[in-house]
Amino acid sequence: MAAPQQQGTIAAETAAEPTGLRVVSYNLREHTANSELAALAEASDADVICVQECDSNDLAPSIAGLSLAASTKANRLGLAIYKRDDRFEVQDFSIHSLQKSLHDRVLAPAHERLIAMHLRDKEADAEVIVASFHASPLTATNSLRRKQIEAAHQFLRELSKEAPAIMVGDFNYPWFQTNLRRKIEQHGFALSLSDQPTYLRYRKFTGHFDFATSVGLHIAGVETLPAGISDHRPILVRAHYEHEGATGTVATVESPAA
Repeated sequence: MAAPQQQGTIAAETAAEPTGLRVVSYNLREHTANSELAALAEASDADVICVQECDSNDLAPSIAGLSLAASTKANRLGLAIYKRDDRFEVQDFSIHSLQKSLHDRVLAPAHERLIAMHLRDKEADAEVIVASFHASPLTATNSLRRKQIEAAHQFLRELSKEAPAIMVGDFNYPWFQTNLRRKIEQHGFALSLSDQPTYLRYRKFTGHFDFATSVGLHIAGVETLPAGISDHRPILVRAHYEHEGATGTVATVESPAA
């Protein structure tokens, strides 16, 4: 008697794995941690690195196989994006100032708080928006930072209304993140926190300052990486593309609601 056929085995074994996307974010603490970027790129196997608080005039043109795709020019505390050349082509990018706090008006640390880039992912045969973001410091209100985040998301959508998008950076929003999550979800994005706090300088300010928002991507995890020179720890976001119109998120531990 012939053995029964095992249906579905071949399909299961040959099903294509979703294409992964590894995005690192690191606040360089007024450029002091710039020398760590090459080692960070290698250790994290990053596809894209988004930096905050950099000196745009002192950035390496390439680090560990990633090239400097764009950076702000008007900031004392700049933003930049590195991307893997053999995988991504830049379709477009934009740099934006956002609503200013009193701190911004007096000290002018960062005129431009968002750099967003429309990339063609040759490996995944897909398009994706990646952005580096730096919200106003804790001297500003959470309300102002929420307005900055919402405006940043709108700028991402101006680059492409259909492409999946991920925005990483220093959100300066360590408390009352339940309310922030609700607001972010109202404009179609998801909020993903990392597995450990990201800020180290002041014990009473320990919390998740650096995280990610996304749309059209499944976030498989957000890892807080080992501390370096900066007072912020870098984060690694592991994502993959999902079906059009869906939004990915990851289970996280939140601060108490406001």
